[in-house]
Amino acid sequence: MTVAHASAFAPASVGNIGVGFDLLGHTISGPGDRASVTRIDAPVVRIVAIEGDADGATQLPLEAAKNTAGRALIALREQHGIAHGFELRLHKGIPLGSGLGGSAASCVAALVAANAVLDAPLTRDELYPLALLGEAVASGSVHGDNVAPMLFGGVVLATPTRAIPLAAPELYCAAVHPHFVLETRHARAALAAPYAIGEFVQQSEHLALFLTGLARGDHALIAEGLRDVLVEPRRAALIPGFAAVKAAALAHGALGASISGAGPTVFGWFASADEASWAAHAMQVAFAGAGLESDAYVSAVNGPRAELVA
Repeated sequence: MTVAHASAFAPASVGNIGVGFDLLGHTISGPGDRASVTRIDAPVVRIVAIEGDADGATQLPLEAAKNTAGRALIALREQHGIAHGFELRLHKGIPLGSGLGGSAASCVAALVAANAVLDAPLTRDELYPLALLGEAVASGSVHGDNVAPMLFGGVVLATPTRAIPLAAPELYCAAVHPHFVLETRHARAALAAPYAIGEFVQQSEHLALFLTGLARGDHALIAEGLRDVLVEPRRAALIPGFAAVKAAALAHGALGASISGAGPTVFGWFASADEASWAAHAMQVAFAGAGLESDAYVSAVNGPRAELVA
């Protein structure tokens, strides 16, 4: 029986995973966004409120077409011939400009909730292109490294046409978010200059090693591949204390460490939860040395997906 109201929670994510710019991502447990959707007779999408304790929540647009969640629901109606409309309320738990996929989480949570009030719910694969359209409102381009893992959970390879969950060994992530805003558009602008072919070849080598390491469950290959030579060097200067924070992660056993999404969150992958916890503290100390307070999250790399909530 069709329900008239549903709520969903979408977890935060680590976009790019360093070496897979706009291609790879994984979710983490802990922070996330919640969306509540009510089915209405009017053939429109309305955002009635954006709430939450995340920094910048009240700055987000209520106009549906200019909001990632609203735009995704507009696309859902248009592309699937939905006659009724949606009323949407968002609760932000991921800070804006954090590099933890906040714009994507709102979008995915809204889609999962709206899907539950449809007469004929769609599959997650069918929701994926709608999430891409929603996320593009915030980033200015179509990429699924955040929305794909939120929809499917764990580590996901995302292209403009496919979202492919990848098997990954039991590893842990420490993600440390400094209290500092780095807008996605600003971070992407740092990548505008051309790259040398040699840099591209080296990055391709690292990506191949990383993906092979995931498939084989080989920590040594993952560590050899988790080295970003394209994006990180150009964005590092945008994050105060980045070099010291990355060094702290590596000194505490990280297989690799880099920038989560567009930043400024910095993440590392570890063989155990204990290593990740110790490293997270050391990374926070390093950010403090740059004058920044921070929040730390420790999670399995194979994190949760967006789900309906009571």
